[in-house]
Amino acid sequence: MSPASDTAPAVLLATDADWIFDEVAAALGGTHDVHRVREGSQVSRAVTRVEPELVILDLQIGNMGGVATSLLLKQEARAGRLPDTPVMLLLDREADEFLASTSDADGWITKPLNALALRRQAQNLLDA
Repeated sequence: MSPASDTAPAVLLATDADWIFDEVAAALGGTHDVHRVREGSQVSRAVTRVEPELVILDLQIGNMGGVATSLLLKQEARAGRLPDTPVMLLLDREADEFLASTSDADGWITKPLNALALRRQAQNLLDA
């Protein structure tokens, strides 16, 4: 977000769990415009429609998980079909960090979500 901008940065969250949406919206909602899709397969179209500055992917979402969705977004960005948007994964456990490291994601945090850690990671990715 540029310093002169009056609009909050858009964040696209992909999760089918209402509690995750509630926690992310509570942590980021005051300073970010949080949009939601419920399936990984909807993320590419939503990126085109919403033009988010950050994409947050739950590791376990519907028919296309967070790792596959992250890989797809980064592949489409390298091909010039989507903008290169930072991606954050929400991991189920610390052992999932290996999966995250293979996903081309720009960052991740482990559940249970900590609002301060989530805000800090989101801001770090937005500032990068």
